[in-house]
Amino acid sequence: MARKFPRFHERRSCADGDINISPLIDIVFILLIFFIVTTVFVDETGLEIDKPRAATQQDIERNSILIGINPQGAIFHNQREIGLGGVRAVVHRLLQNDTMPVIIQADRRTPTDRTIAVLDEARSAGARKVFVSTVEN
Repeated sequence: MARKFPRFHERRSCADGDINISPLIDIVFILLIFFIVTTVFVDETGLEIDKPRAATQQDIERNSILIGINPQGAIFHNQREIGLGGVRAVVHRLLQNDTMPVIIQADRRTPTDRTIAVLDEARSAGARKVFVSTVEN
């Protein structure tokens, strides 16, 4: 009986079963970096606001300046208190690069005159569109 030796292509078949995944890992990391860089980060006011209800409501674009007013009348932007005098400076600084709407998130218990004062300060800083955020009725 003749002894059979494995042929060259039969010995190589075991090594071909291994998959080289290093290019796949590189692609996944490149995609991860791409999505992190292109993500839009939303600025928050840093307040829990109980918004008033409105019969007419519209969605506003994501890229906007958010200003929050708590029930005591304190004014916040980006999780820090700026006061009424800081509204004009913040809005003016943020409008230097791009025209964005200003959204005032006032609590329903906030005095109306405080909300109007913030609205006036935002318009004085050059904001063309100023909105008061509400909840759909």
